[in-house]
Amino acid sequence: MESLEEMIKSLPPELKQEAKDFIEYLMQKRQYSKKGKKLSLDWAGGLKKYSKRYSALELEEKALEWWGE
Repeated sequence: MESLEEMIKSLPPELKQEAKDFIEYLMQKRQYSKKGKKLSLDWAGGLKKYSKRYSALELEEKALEWWGE
C-alpha cells in the first residue's frame, strides 16, 4: 500500500491542488471543532407562551416565518 505522500506525488498538478485544498479544509474543520463553544440552551421554552395558541407543527411553521422576517 502506498503512503499518503507517494499517492499525492503521483497525482497530476490540478488534483494535487485539490488534495491540498481538502487537507487545509480538514485542518480548519478540526481547529474549529476544538475551539467551538458549547451549545447553550437559554432559548429552551422561549415559545412556551404560544403553546396554547398553536400546535407543535404550527409553532415550527411560525418560527420559520419569524426567522425569515
